[in-house]
Amino acid sequence: MSDAQDISKVTGIINGSRIGMVTTINGDGALVSRPLAVQDVEDDGDMWFFTSADTSQVAHVAANPAVNVSFGKGTEWVSVAGQAEVVTDRQQIRDRWNQAVEAWFPDGPETPQAVLLHVNSDSAEYWTSPGGTAATVLQWVKSKVTHSRMSVGESGTVEL
Repeated sequence: MSDAQDISKVTGIINGSRIGMVTTINGDGALVSRPLAVQDVEDDGDMWFFTSADTSQVAHVAANPAVNVSFGKGTEWVSVAGQAEVVTDRQQIRDRWNQAVEAWFPDGPETPQAVLLHVNSDSAEYWTSPGGTAATVLQWVKSKVTHSRMSVGESGTVEL
């Protein structure tokens, strides 16, 4: 696969999943994950999330911007490593605002606590299992019968 195809595969999995587990590093050096809805995925794999200024992820990113965001749906998964920044620019917040975000910030894009988490993606690893669950089960049965290693589909590492 070409780099462009690999990046397209990564962004496709993200867009198909929509909810990512955003992992940050807390003050004790421990990994902390929480689900966030991705608002925008750029062609190069960079991602945008809405969050509240008083959340742990904002505090963690301020202290250490290294993050990982993982997505999975059905038989496709991706794990993206990158650097995050908190964006408070009201114009960028207005530009990415949508009705779903209003469920969290009913006062609209001018809500002082509403901020964006921008993930500048560095690399991604993805896994797909073509044919869905039935094909995966069939591969498992085949590996047991033939005493061979199971083939689970396609995987790759992508520099973003």
